[in-house]
Amino acid sequence: MRVLGIVGRSGGGKTTLIERLLPRLRDRGLRVSTVKHSHHEVDLDRPGKDSRRHRDAGAEEVLLVSGRRWALLRETSGSSPEGVLQLAPLLARMAPVDLVLVEGFGHVPGPRLEVVRAGLARLPAKRPLYLDDPAIAALATDHPVAGWPGPRFELDDTESICVWIAALPPPPPSPPLS
Repeated sequence: MRVLGIVGRSGGGKTTLIERLLPRLRDRGLRVSTVKHSHHEVDLDRPGKDSRRHRDAGAEEVLLVSGRRWALLRETSGSSPEGVLQLAPLLARMAPVDLVLVEGFGHVPGPRLEVVRAGLARLPAKRPLYLDDPAIAALATDHPVAGWPGPRFELDDTESICVWIAALPPPPPSPPLS
């Protein structure tokens, strides 16, 4: 499956861009999933609920199921040195789709689209990633970017961004299992 990282500094508009891209990509017939990494503790379970009681009692995984959706909650014994679970094994657990948009992981296998806002780019702590990361393949921005050699899209030009995404080459074939 194709994987595209949507990257950028906090507050730049990554989630908003993904919200605008999803319906357009689906209109093109693409099946799209997303992965969102959070630096905050995430918990879908409320204390006292049965599924939370299962986790609290020691279940490694709890599959929470309703008539409309399900969620798999997995406890981890720790995290990687970067404080982030590795993306590849998580992607391997997902159902096959045409495209996965990944937000919040620093290193995504494949191309990355960086969201760059003028107001943030001027702040030293919010230095654009493309200045140091050769894996950034395109920019979605609200201002001109001098010296950027790749594709650059206006932040609100969702259609052009979708055309670019749809034209991305497929990933290389997976090596055969031995």
